[in-house]
Amino acid sequence: MTTIPASASARVISGDAEALAVAARLAEKFATGAADRDAHRWLPEAELDELSRSGLLGITVPAAHGGAEVATTTLAEVFRLLAAADPNLAQIPQSHFAYVNVLRAQGNPAQQAFFFAELLAGKRFGNAQSEAGTKHVQDYRTRLNPAGPGKFTLNGVKHYSTGALFAHWIPVLAKDPEDNLQVAYVPAGAPGLSIVDDWNGMGQRTTASGTVRLDDVPVPAEHVVPHHRTFTGPQLHGAVAQLLHAAIDAGIAGGALTEAVEFVRTRSRPWFESGVDRADQDPLTAQRFGELTVSVRAAEALLTTAAAQVDEARENLTDATAATASIAVAVAKAAADRAAIELTNALFELGGTRSALDELNLHRHWRNARTHTLHDPVRWKIQHIGRHTLTGAPPPRHGLI
Repeated sequence: MTTIPASASARVISGDAEALAVAARLAEKFATGAADRDAHRWLPEAELDELSRSGLLGITVPAAHGGAEVATTTLAEVFRLLAAADPNLAQIPQSHFAYVNVLRAQGNPAQQAFFFAELLAGKRFGNAQSEAGTKHVQDYRTRLNPAGPGKFTLNGVKHYSTGALFAHWIPVLAKDPEDNLQVAYVPAGAPGLSIVDDWNGMGQRTTASGTVRLDDVPVPAEHVVPHHRTFTGPQLHGAVAQLLHAAIDAGIAGGALTEAVEFVRTRSRPWFESGVDRADQDPLTAQRFGELTVSVRAAEALLTTAAAQVDEARENLTDATAATASIAVAVAKAAADRAAIELTNALFELGGTRSALDELNLHRHWRNARTHTLHDPVRWKIQHIGRHTLTGAPPPRHGLI
């Protein structure tokens, strides 16, 4: 079914420091209840409304339109903080910010004025991007066809539509009759639009990453943005989108480390051969926690470095600076991917048998990590990193690196 989210009334965040403070406060609040939301698949509608009211969804709106226009380093840290608390809540607005960037890059002045005002009011973008049963992830069958002067209709079926169920606007990727890639921004409740909450993944359970059906959905020309132009020259669209995925993975790793520390300190028993009274006094346990801390901090440091490279490239965007930023993001994503899987596995290794009790739901960390790290396989990023290191070859301009 299609739900129409309540209208939000949001604060307008003034700058980077405020954005980080708000994110830290919300993360602390969202962490409470994250295990229960996952266990019962309680969709985080109240939490998303609070996220809207907080102003965080408008922090990349350009200053010329009244937004904070925060640095990419700040945006990445906001996502990392939220993901450490609840990676479901962090993943839901990942596409939101990707499609804000489409408007920043390709929206005309009227489109920017309208949609940026919506964002500052707390409105949420979802996404209807991926399709199932096609040749590959960029084989888009959804069509945007003319339906009279200044009018179009959308037809197609989208899957893995994270955030669509909770969105006020749903950006839809579609091809026009000339086979150019467009983004059509469709309001919740539009005629012919249906959103089905049929996501049943083992992890990221409350992202509602379900199905969007589009049956002759009317779209006015002023809500259509030419996304294909994004990739005709140097671009950071893919770098920012992938950076946010890396931030989510780094957050999962950090959240798992925090919970592992608490569990070992308060609930684990020492191995009898250690000769110590408490699990946190075991030297082998300390050794492993040291190794895990290195993994988490390395992922976090690479995330910050990559975000800084994106900010630097934005100041002087060329083929070379865009390539440097994209490779830095690919490195960060590879490290965060590995850290998330390692940490969520090690939680059980160090917690012992008791940590596997279903009632504790510690396995949500591994399920979330294993599910989220399936985005945009790291093995291909490693290929691009290696070629760039060996020959200086730039990564491709397809938006997924």
